[in-house]
Amino acid sequence: MASGGESGVSLEDVPSLDLMTELLRRMKCASKPDKRLILIGPPGSGKGTQSPIIKEEYCLCHLATGDMLRAAVAAKTPLGVKAKEAMEKGELVSDDLVVGIIDEAIKRPSCQKGFILDGFPRTVVQAEKLDDMLAKQGTKIDKVLNFAIDDAILEERITGRWIHPSTGRTYHSKFAPPKIPGLDDVTGEPLIQRKDDTAAVLKSRLEAFHRQTEPVIAYYSKKSAVVNLHAEKPPKEVTTEVQKALL
Repeated sequence: MASGGESGVSLEDVPSLDLMTELLRRMKCASKPDKRLILIGPPGSGKGTQSPIIKEEYCLCHLATGDMLRAAVAAKTPLGVKAKEAMEKGELVSDDLVVGIIDEAIKRPSCQKGFILDGFPRTVVQAEKLDDMLAKQGTKIDKVLNFAIDDAILEERITGRWIHPSTGRTYHSKFAPPKIPGLDDVTGEPLIQRKDDTAAVLKSRLEAFHRQTEPVIAYYSKKSAVVNLHAEKPPKEVTTEVQKALL
């Protein structure tokens, strides 16, 4: 919900239904336990499917570091200004800056019950800096949900995806094939594959993912925070696993 200062919308101008809906949501959320989660998983592992379900169920805020950096830059916060300077020079935004932006974000009312971190930390150094920042607030990461899935299954999931460009209709050569291979069911127009959905691109993305994240998973395993999910299962079964992990 918009507050007075941030977006220039006064609470008096917010429709009653919206206010009541938000109030009821906050009352329902008040009884939920706090959760601070990290989601780790390669492209196509189902993180994007489970994340909104977890967010809704546990009243958490979803923190995607890329989106947060762009928002901080747009809002011209002190850290956002620093991040913009780094980006304009073609430099990587420092770990301290990213952790600072996360620190700012988790103080918002929407993050009161905790958060889901997605896409961060990617290195052990980032994980240590994140843990130090949380420790200063007297909190810690409760669970790291590792969307574990065999590379071969991922390859089948991703390289089988075909798209009808003008409508965005999607098909899968094995799981949801078009009636005529390579053609859209409705228009009969040719289907395309996204550049990122080829085996070669996927292979390099997965190699980079494993190289980066395995040390992070090992780091949080030592703290007994990691839960390995069977991400190859159907989404409903993965949701059930997540719920058990977060009891």
